[in-house]
Amino acid sequence: MILYEYSMSSASYRVRIALCLKGIEPTLVTKQLRRGEHRQKDFLHLNPQGFVPALELDDGQVLTQSLAIIEYLDEIHPQPPLLPAAPLGRARVRSMAQLIACDVHPLNNLRVLQYLEGPLAQTPGTRDAWYRHWIEAGFAALEETLGRDASRGRYCHGESPTLADVCLVPQVFNARRFSVDLSPYPRIVAIDAACHELAPSPPPPRKSSRNRVLQRALHFAHVARASSPLGLRGIEVTLVQHRHRGTV
Repeated sequence: MILYEYSMSSASYRVRIALCLKGIEPTLVTKQLRRGEHRQKDFLHLNPQGFVPALELDDGQVLTQSLAIIEYLDEIHPQPPLLPAAPLGRARVRSMAQLIACDVHPLNNLRVLQYLEGPLAQTPGTRDAWYRHWIEAGFAALEETLGRDASRGRYCHGESPTLADVCLVPQVFNARRFSVDLSPYPRIVAIDAACHELAPSPPPPRKSSRNRVLQRALHFAHVARASSPLGLRGIEVTLVQHRHRGTV
């Protein structure tokens, strides 16, 4: 299994967290988006859209789009589950995940920002204001959604991390990177904090194995992102190093 990804891609970040949750260690191939490596013929042969992540399976089939990849992983490796068992719960989690992955993130990904600065000749300040605007609009809706549903627990849905949390963590990271004021979104901040509480140190022995895996995934992902300005060092490097040491 080969994962084609980029360290600063939120969509790739989601898949890396899901892979860690599932205990799957693929071969990682980084495509440097700023260098245009995702537009080269060899990668376009795998994914005509030229986006990361892309997951190449052992039989040569290629899966694209982060949510499709994560749901595939959840189906072939059902433990720990990233979707609730009940149909209504599954729909709720998918709804929150898609709010982030389909309505917020696409407006702020690299190709959109480059188009704003390039052909549209917008200033970096205008670009950043655009970025913050769409995060704020999406987070306002998500915050309201979280407040209306009694199914919210410590995480977006209940007391265990789901697909919604996998999508939320990278988006909150990006919001902070672009200096978005998160004070209007206390529920989102609390859920993100709950995820981060799993990261700093090993959990008590009686915590579930699911939380232990998420702890490691978040810990090593954020350590790698914080290890250089704007996290330009690839998360995958730290994950692989710690796997080789037997610590993840």
